[in-house]
Amino acid sequence: MPTLDVCLGPTLTADEAADIYARGREAVIFALLELAKGWGEAQGLRAAVSSPATPSGMTPVYLKPAAKTRRKRPGRKAGHEGTRRAAPERIDRRLEHRAKCCPDCGGALKRCATSRLRWTEDIPEGITPIVTEHTIHRDWCSRCRKPVEPQVPDALPGSTLGNQVLALSAWLHYGLGNTLQQVVEVFNYHLHFQLTKGGLVQQWYRLQAVLYPWYEQIRQQALRAAVLHGDETGWRVNGKTHWLWCFTDPRLTYYMIDRRRGSPALAKFFRDEFAGTLVTDFWGAYNAVVCGARQTCLVHLLRDLEHVEQYKHPTAQWSEFAKKLRRLLGDAIRLSQRVERHEAAFVPRRERLHARLTELIETPWKDSQARRLVKRLRRHQNDLFTFLDHPDVPFDNNHAERAIRPAVIIRKNSYCNRSERGADTQALLMSIYRTLKQRGHDPITIISNAIATCLSTGQLPPLPT
Repeated sequence: MPTLDVCLGPTLTADEAADIYARGREAVIFALLELAKGWGEAQGLRAAVSSPATPSGMTPVYLKPAAKTRRKRPGRKAGHEGTRRAAPERIDRRLEHRAKCCPDCGGALKRCATSRLRWTEDIPEGITPIVTEHTIHRDWCSRCRKPVEPQVPDALPGSTLGNQVLALSAWLHYGLGNTLQQVVEVFNYHLHFQLTKGGLVQQWYRLQAVLYPWYEQIRQQALRAAVLHGDETGWRVNGKTHWLWCFTDPRLTYYMIDRRRGSPALAKFFRDEFAGTLVTDFWGAYNAVVCGARQTCLVHLLRDLEHVEQYKHPTAQWSEFAKKLRRLLGDAIRLSQRVERHEAAFVPRRERLHARLTELIETPWKDSQARRLVKRLRRHQNDLFTFLDHPDVPFDNNHAERAIRPAVIIRKNSYCNRSERGADTQALLMSIYRTLKQRGHDPITIISNAIATCLSTGQLPPLPT
């Protein structure tokens, strides 16, 4: 393409435009492309279409397509039994209300004996913290020949913040994703409990040290799971790229933040051979994990087909390859959903699926994108249809993606961590609060009671099941 010594913008004159036209067809094409490029940059189009991996937050709102129409109406079906808040078991105070006059005409009212009841539940306006003065007696031990004193179970040693405040503040930050500034404002203004951000972070570091045995228990229980889902996403620690790893099943979630995204990071979690089934995407680092069985996410494979068709401009042979692969995966999913595994027709259909997969892999495809996916299919040939042999194994990795989503929201709100110690605390407390939520426990009560037990007995109680 030629180069132009004129400014292709609003200051372009008629003589300059005529000069470009006189240079020939290539000059006109080059000028139009430069104008389209500049207009696209001004309108934010390059951020919207530069890559399918562009985050939604980087795309201007006016360029986002309209949402698809819902297939079904949200909410319960018509005619279902209604639900409402249950009547309170305790009445703290009673008030009577009677109108002085008619609210419509202002006329006098004739008093009647009819009435109705209504309950309201609210948080008291004047919430004030409870300040407790502890008198700690120090006595002499003649055997140890030193003064001894009892432990105060209401707060960590040397701390003025009680267990309830510590557990609640950590839950707001690591469990719900509120920023540090928001947590401080809730305590300072609503709860009338004065806190500072630095002091609160130091208390969370101490809480992480107390609850570390629970973190290790979650890892041990995850390694004993029959089916374990794994996923990873980007994270930042002190401005450097790290990775947040997530390993989860319906009873627990274990987060780990590490600088590496390869097999050395996985070796920190899978210290021994994993006997269960590992469900992941096609990231190559998971191939180094020694496990009993493996299931790769078929939804990622289908999504990759759409990505190629939308952004890679494949050849005509791609349509045949994509059609066969889509039919193969669709038939496998329908087989697991419609045919019981004990039926006589299940085994020959499953064997036919493996034969079709082998045939698809051995076909000499000429399209470059088809050859790329064939390499993936050959590498994971034994991992695509594990869900047909194990009823409790899904064909997708949606559980891990749903478990990692709360951490992604926290990442967006809090901008990750500023130190390695903060990252370790983040992973540990997120794991504990997420696991307690999955098991249906009240995190504030469980953690505050656990701290008190640890201070009284010197040993943290087991993680609730």
